Amino acid sequence: MPLPTSVRKIGPTRRSVSGYYAFRGEESIAFESTLERDFLIKADFDVSVLGVISQPCEISFHHPVTGRRYTYTPDYLVYYRLGNRHYKDYPKPLLVEVKPREKWQAHWREWSPKWKAAIRHANNEGWAFRIHDESRIRDKTLDNITFLARYKRMVFPSVESQAVLNTVREMGVATLDYLLSRHFMGDIYRAEGIAHLWHLLATRQLDCDMAQSFSPLSEVWVPDYE
Repeated sequence: MPLPTSVRKIGPTRRSVSGYYAFRGEESIAFESTLERDFLIKADFDVSVLGVISQPCEISFHHPVTGRRYTYTPDYLVYYRLGNRHYKDYPKPLLVEVKPREKWQAHWREWSPKWKAAIRHANNEGWAFRIHDESRIRDKTLDNITFLARYKRMVFPSVESQAVLNTVREMGVATLDYLLSRHFMGDIYRAEGIAHLWHLLATRQLDCDMAQSFSPLSEVWVPDYE
């Protein structure tokens, strides 16, 4: 079943940086700030994410103070892969509002009615709702993704890549240091080997705990895209 589309288009804004992010090189997803862009970068890298819809729905709500009705449009809806889970335990799609912490904390009381409306709407749809600020977005994972980005477009012999991937598949999990010792022996090959492993991580052919700092003992595995 195809994913839903955005309910409205995002136009240029003078308040922040806006544009379109090439999600997995297949579709353009709109963002209205650098924080939203960074959110998309993390979602793009996450192999458990199936897709992201910008401006996915309009939610009508009543404001108890002003007595007026308003329409609220959350920023994104994230769909996740089922993976090895049973379909009854499917990961709920996540309705997301991306907002700087300083801003949502300053306006919490004012915006509380629309957050509550979003929670009700998400529950009715079988989704979850969450506010993402810098603490959820600009973390160690994003630092690691940014570091790996420089290696994404590098080109290495496919035979060597497959040899590394086969080793990891056979072992289930392997450390970076072990892979360097096994496939890139000698000082003259070590630098290229390190870059090659970064490339495999950057292109999602290998995966690891992206929330941790990289080290020679970092464990990697072949991701499951099912």
